[in-house]
Amino acid sequence: MSTAPVAPTQIPIMRPYLGVEEERAAAEAVASGWIAQGPRVAEFEAAFAARLGAAHAVAVSSCTTALHLALVVAGIGPDDEVVVPSLSFIATANAARYVGARPVFAEVDLATACLTPATVEAALTPATRAVIVVDQAGMPADVDAIRAVCEPRGVVVVEDAACAAGSTYHGRPVGADALLAAFSFHPRKILTTGEGGMVVTSDASLAERLVLLRQHGMSVSAADRHAAGGAVIEQYLEVGFNYRMTDIQAAVGLVQLGRLDEVIARRRHLAGRYAAGLSDVAGILLPADPPWGTTNHQSYWVTLPEQVADRRNDVMQVLAEQGISTRRGIMASHLEPAYEGHPHAALPVTERLTNGSLILPLYHELSEADQDRVIDAFRNALEDLS
Repeated sequence: MSTAPVAPTQIPIMRPYLGVEEERAAAEAVASGWIAQGPRVAEFEAAFAARLGAAHAVAVSSCTTALHLALVVAGIGPDDEVVVPSLSFIATANAARYVGARPVFAEVDLATACLTPATVEAALTPATRAVIVVDQAGMPADVDAIRAVCEPRGVVVVEDAACAAGSTYHGRPVGADALLAAFSFHPRKILTTGEGGMVVTSDASLAERLVLLRQHGMSVSAADRHAAGGAVIEQYLEVGFNYRMTDIQAAVGLVQLGRLDEVIARRRHLAGRYAAGLSDVAGILLPADPPWGTTNHQSYWVTLPEQVADRRNDVMQVLAEQGISTRRGIMASHLEPAYEGHPHAALPVTERLTNGSLILPLYHELSEADQDRVIDAFRNALEDLS
């Protein structure tokens, strides 16, 4: 008697690492009555700042809103130019548009997928007021070298560390010394609160204004009014935004923060196995730690050999037919309809990376057996399509 073939187990591109501890923490927040921004947000901010060694941390609703507020407090506005990598999630460029500024797309390095001092300097003009440096997929950019180019010109460096929680730069956590750095806690990040973000800053006055702006410019937070125990009449000191994190999210974030070292160790182990299994493929480019730091491998992107780079989508389809999820390489904003007609210099490295790379499955609970299946299927697909 014949039987139907068994479909292969699906291997997702990622899966958040959440457990009963996060469930319990969220439930306790609900039971406490503090479900909007309250004491757990303050606790999460303090814990995140301590984990980074940063002076101040301000929780917000997403990394996108974190970038927006960072540019607002940096004084960026209409007629200003903001240098950004096109090779980044579109929110990086959009943040400049939110404050009325003009994003200027700069080239990235092929090995790190990050801006470099040379690519930033090539994009600077007299109108440049800020540069947003992205730690792409958790890969730390050489921020000090970029600051050395920018700061003498009065150009503010904002770090888009959306993917980089737990990555290191010169032996310290990414963002530790930043004037302004933005982090994401989206489910595809290795520390998640569902949605959510954080701005860290070394400047107390900037931190104070970030807190003000995230809550409509309100002079007193709900938690402070509650703690006062009496009548408190708030004022609205400037036009602000509703960019607050909830205590439910912060409760989950506190548990996640406690897992961070474990999660990074596991991801770096799995990334090492990918490197061991793929490094002998001729022409392939794999992510690796730069001389100045370590990556958390938030994503594992692979740049295909040039002879198959134009068949990237075919590679993805072959893997999908075997139950293996992948994603296209890191997006290039200048190629999206939202930026059609936006002037930019030639970006050949950016276009090679976005069109000729893909992201392989990487998550905490990925088994080595499933990872070996990915490696074998990927190698076979490259060989068959070459």
